[in-house]
Amino acid sequence: MTRSQQCSAARRRFLAGSTAAVALGMAGLRASAASLEWGWPTPHEKVSEASIAWLKQKGWWPLQVAFQAPWSGQNTVNIVMDRMGLLTQRGVEAKWAAFASGPAINEVLISGRFQAGSGGNFPFTTLVDRRIPVKAIAIESPNLLHALVVPNDSPIKSIKDLKGQSPPATIGLVTGSSAEFYFQMSAQINGVEIGKDVILKNMPPGEQMAMPRGITGVVAWDPTPTMMVEERKNGRIVDSIFPYNIYEGQFYLRSELIENVPDVAQAFSDAFAEATLWTRLNPEKAAALMAEDPNLKNYSRELLLQQVKAYNNLYKPTHIYPHAEFYGKVNEPIFKWLHQSKRITRPLVAADFAAAVDERFMRKTFDKLGWAVPKQPPFLPADWSGKPEQPPYPSYYNVLNTKEAQPFPEPGDLVKPWAFGGANHQP
Repeated sequence: MTRSQQCSAARRRFLAGSTAAVALGMAGLRASAASLEWGWPTPHEKVSEASIAWLKQKGWWPLQVAFQAPWSGQNTVNIVMDRMGLLTQRGVEAKWAAFASGPAINEVLISGRFQAGSGGNFPFTTLVDRRIPVKAIAIESPNLLHALVVPNDSPIKSIKDLKGQSPPATIGLVTGSSAEFYFQMSAQINGVEIGKDVILKNMPPGEQMAMPRGITGVVAWDPTPTMMVEERKNGRIVDSIFPYNIYEGQFYLRSELIENVPDVAQAFSDAFAEATLWTRLNPEKAAALMAEDPNLKNYSRELLLQQVKAYNNLYKPTHIYPHAEFYGKVNEPIFKWLHQSKRITRPLVAADFAAAVDERFMRKTFDKLGWAVPKQPPFLPADWSGKPEQPPYPSYYNVLNTKEAQPFPEPGDLVKPWAFGGANHQP
């Protein structure tokens, strides 16, 4: 079966399931409206003919969406939105294209050839720095694992052991990436001097995974650390990003969409949330859809499922809400470092990030679902004492210390009845 035939079959299964779920909802769900099995209220809202006409006049039909296929978590939501036709259900024609890196996505967004995209905190900062008219409407794969991995027989037990190394330890990482920022921050806080105690060597993830001879360790982001530790078993983690940076990715749109066709922006927000819910109910099916992508052919089905559970299903689904003020403060230390190292042109602050976020669409999405907008991201304990702008941070929930998915909904999560997976929930 060709990839096109597989996609068509998946969409037919989706539509058949949708019809059955709607019938079930009409027959007796207590929620205020009929819902699909994964909790999305039906019928889907369609975008207006006027908005479609505007997009066609701009030459933006179908809409073009850029994502980074090898990025854990981020690719799941994008692939599910695409393969399950979640925008088609809302009257929007869209095409997804995979890119190898955030900078490559930035290039096509800046040119206007693509109108929607996904990016990590570093590439998104570049867009903000260059005043590219984009707005983030959702958060993707928060707290992506970045880790210092050393060979199994290495005497290094923690990052502090790198201090005083002679000759200097060689650490492989992708320069200019979130991995470098994490390691720079961790080294600074732990008294390790870059250039004296350690030397940084630019190294792509594929080379990092092999842990070449002469390397003291590598700093990589998932799925590379997990593949090394769990599948190849050629390394162990001695330090991680979590105390030093609360990482997040963004799903964003060109501002013209928000200004001229806000119902299309709302369709993206709704489809993003529905993909998150579908994946929460169907992690194995989501992993199977990912396995069909040619960019992921070298990843085992077991690894893909582990990544789905870690970056889509571990936290409450409210993790997708784009808390502009919180993430602005989290990114302020990154902005300072990037400006000091002359990697951005101006000294950005938290307010600059917040101005590039539009919470209105996800707020309306939550209203449709009957969810309360949380005061803070769900991975923070209720009594968390940290300040987002001041690392190092006290412990919070992440893939290294939390293995069971957070229960949802809990008291305070709902403002009206909601049904999911055959169960009815009350506020």
